[in-house]
Amino acid sequence: QVQLVETGGGLVQPGGSLRLSCAASGFTLDYYEIGWFRQAPGTEREGVSCISSSGGSTYYADSVKGRFTISRDNAKNTVYLQMNSLKPEDTAVYYCAAFVGEFSVRAVEYWGQGTQVTVSS
Repeated sequence: QVQLVETGGGLVQPGGSLRLSCAASGFTLDYYEIGWFRQAPGTEREGVSCISSSGGSTYYADSVKGRFTISRDNAKNTVYLQMNSLKPEDTAVYYCAAFVGEFSVRAVEYWGQGTQVTVSS
């Protein structure tokens, strides 16, 4: 069974940090680019960050640049999103996704189930 499972979400105060993990089972992540998307209530799902299959290339949305870091460990079939200096506006459900080609919702082949991140004092 093909699965992407996100862990690491939770409640954190503004300025705090969280590390999200995305573990794949049933398929090998090596061949895919991996992205993190997020969706807050009443908004569209947006791309936050992505990493190439080799890990040599990364992308960050302007809203998270300098605060979030994406990485991958293909030997562990896992991708990570380190989130620092979190802001209330980062509150959303975060999804990891395996895609090929452009970094967009329509290019995604596999989705994780999502993990809630809440930034609040």
